[in-house]
Amino acid sequence: MRMTVFSRGPGLYSTRRLMEAGEGLGHDMEVVDHALCSPILAGKKTSILHNGSPLRLPEVAIPRIGANITSRGVSLIRQLDALGVPHILSADGLLLARDKMSCLQRLAGAGIDVPRTVLCFSTWEARRIAPKMGPFPIVVKLLESTHGVGVALAHNLHQLDRLVEGFLQLQDRVVLQEYIRESKGADQRAFVVGDTIVAAMERRAAPGEFRANIHRGASAERIDLSESERELVLLTARTIGVEVAGVDLIRSHRGPLVMEVNASPGLEGIEGATKVDIAAAIIRYAEQKV
Repeated sequence: MRMTVFSRGPGLYSTRRLMEAGEGLGHDMEVVDHALCSPILAGKKTSILHNGSPLRLPEVAIPRIGANITSRGVSLIRQLDALGVPHILSADGLLLARDKMSCLQRLAGAGIDVPRTVLCFSTWEARRIAPKMGPFPIVVKLLESTHGVGVALAHNLHQLDRLVEGFLQLQDRVVLQEYIRESKGADQRAFVVGDTIVAAMERRAAPGEFRANIHRGASAERIDLSESERELVLLTARTIGVEVAGVDLIRSHRGPLVMEVNASPGLEGIEGATKVDIAAAIIRYAEQKV
């Protein structure tokens, strides 16, 4: 079967693993840089241009859309839909997952517990709202970020002012979120493929750090989720409309809370921690789409 992985970097761990897994299962694999892809609508000649030339369409596509190129990735996915090329990432699911507030709003509307979160558009607004969220510290986030970039902790109003002012120069909105002290710098990531949780790990922040991101020096180990956590993870993925996803939980005194949904989750940290061949699970799921 001819499969195309749309990825910015053929040397990236996740891309390499998907290529290795696909080739190991007997597929004709190709990596295409979606930053060079242009959808073209021209009647019967509707296609995708890659570097200005018509792209040979795959039998199934595996989009790996980076956070800094979401809009272009969405256009590519919608073009795949128009061309009838099956794939494993919906455009709407990607857009929803990438906007942290919209994602949490959808989850809350479905009755899924999330941390107390407020969307702010000005420093004045953030100052007025922060005392009502409970005691400091308070987490300050950009709406679109990855690997812990654009996430910081404000321990007082002065720090809150500086963080919000800085973030508002990058985006027109910021998110204030409660800090879950009892988590002690740990969160849980479940990796979903289709309707199955194929792996789960706990990430623990490095000393002096509150962000439990592998890229920030966090440690990780394989864990078994409780039955209620598993149900929560699968419900979350279905609610956001993502077929392959990393669902991040944080354990609080009031039960597990969904922190975030990653629609293009990396494989390196969780494969290393769990020793699960997640790349092969993704390839087998892609096979079923044809």
